[in-house]
Amino acid sequence: MKESEVQLLNRVRLFSSLSVLIVIVLSIIFVDLLGESSMGWQVALAVGALAIGIPHGALDHLVTMPKAQPLKMSIFVIIYVGVAALAVIAILTFNTVGFIAVLFMSAVHFGIGDAAFLSEIDKRKNPKKRLSRLFFIPAAGFTPVFIPLVNSESTKALASVNSDLINWHRGFNQEILFMVCALAVISIITLALRAQLRAAIDLTLLLLLALLTPPLIAFATYFGGWHAMRHTARLTLTLPKCHEHFARGEIGGAFSKAVIPGLPALFGTFAVAGVLALSGQSFTDEFFWMALVVVWALTVPHMVVTAKLDRAALT
Repeated sequence: MKESEVQLLNRVRLFSSLSVLIVIVLSIIFVDLLGESSMGWQVALAVGALAIGIPHGALDHLVTMPKAQPLKMSIFVIIYVGVAALAVIAILTFNTVGFIAVLFMSAVHFGIGDAAFLSEIDKRKNPKKRLSRLFFIPAAGFTPVFIPLVNSESTKALASVNSDLINWHRGFNQEILFMVCALAVISIITLALRAQLRAAIDLTLLLLLALLTPPLIAFATYFGGWHAMRHTARLTLTLPKCHEHFARGEIGGAFSKAVIPGLPALFGTFAVAGVLALSGQSFTDEFFWMALVVVWALTVPHMVVTAKLDRAALT
């Protein structure tokens, strides 16, 4: 079974890497042909990426309360949604403080989640190998979150979401860009020198994605094609139904068992989008940035309930 788990984890890792590489190439081509301000191709890519990412957060109850009764599950859902709603309010109401707090929480969650994913691979392939977490986690978390947000296009979009968020960086946008890039480069070099070349390649891809693609595309691609896919792969290691498929060497079946329970969330999201479209809602960059605000807010309860999963992977 362990061999099947390693195969799945490696395939997902390859998928996320190739997804980022393909999006980088497509973005360079489309920006050159249509310009960075053209939103049609960005919306199409963002919708696809977010569609891949949406189901993974809908499985949190399977990790936290796998055998809960309907009443307990209902209470869990109410609390979960309530925390996310408070996070949205914090971002949009309490000026920049709530926004920055959620950004930092998201960066920490993404960095730890990526390190946990790599640790699951190392545990099964080479138990003596240890990822340089001190360098990897900050770079893997801060790069996909903060670099896209200091882009001028982000500033324009945030202005339409909440004018108070325009100057969230207090004018230190270039300094933030430099520090996060420096952190990523130092981490890449350190990992390469410590013979952790594949992890260094991961960080290189994340840095290029953040620097070479429009901010909306950068975060949507990271969230769906990278973070969500790797998180879902980790879920297969804990769900009993996935274990049954692993035991038979059915890698695709194991992965599908961790995806199917989250599909209602995806269908519900598209249903809401359809209603908005029929009501005349314009799917502009402002609309999608508002959607990303919701994604950031959902990271708060998601991070709390997956802490147990992360801790188990990293110990």
